[in-house]
Amino acid sequence: MCAAEARPARVAMLGGTFDPVHMGHLRSAVELREALELDRVHMVPARVPPHRATPGVSAERRAALLALGIGDTPGLAVDDREITRDGPSYSADTLASLREELGPQARLVMALGHDAYLNLAEWHEPQRLFDLAHIVVIDRPDHDRPLAPALQELVAGREVSDVETLMQAPAGSLLALRLPTRMAISATSIRERLRRGDSIRYLVPEAVERDLLARGLYA
Repeated sequence: MCAAEARPARVAMLGGTFDPVHMGHLRSAVELREALELDRVHMVPARVPPHRATPGVSAERRAALLALGIGDTPGLAVDDREITRDGPSYSADTLASLREELGPQARLVMALGHDAYLNLAEWHEPQRLFDLAHIVVIDRPDHDRPLAPALQELVAGREVSDVETLMQAPAGSLLALRLPTRMAISATSIRERLRRGDSIRYLVPEAVERDLLARGLYA
């Protein structure tokens, strides 16, 4: 068996409302896959996000837009398990489902932005997240707020400084990762532009733009 075949699978979960998906989401997923040498990035639309208001567009439609955005991009996939599961879209439950599928030795990563990371200690079963996966925080230079005491306690002793160290174990560590391209695009601004009738060209993939405009979503 060659080394590539012997290497445990490397899979990341990148969750969000994707309301709607935009170039920032997709470019981050591509660069995350490259940086961590991942086999797949599961992009997981939330059906009922626990930490924000339920989006006005259905989860099924947001997932369909995400699929249009991904197209044939290698290594990226829409994962609808939170849409088909009842109740709030808790990341711990999603990671548990992925871990069951991938097995105990797979390197499983949950990636999230720095703004979401600052509230991680308030998430549902935050300790369980580290039992199931590594946490990779996509760094943003405009977020330098000190960590709350509860978050400091949660991550104490878990931080690693490089991908090689992170991937030595299946789960349990924390890595801050600065991706090469940091696009200042927000779904909120895209929704506002659609409401005003302004152009969203080059903020979202062309297939997503066509579908949004054809259906009058967010208008």
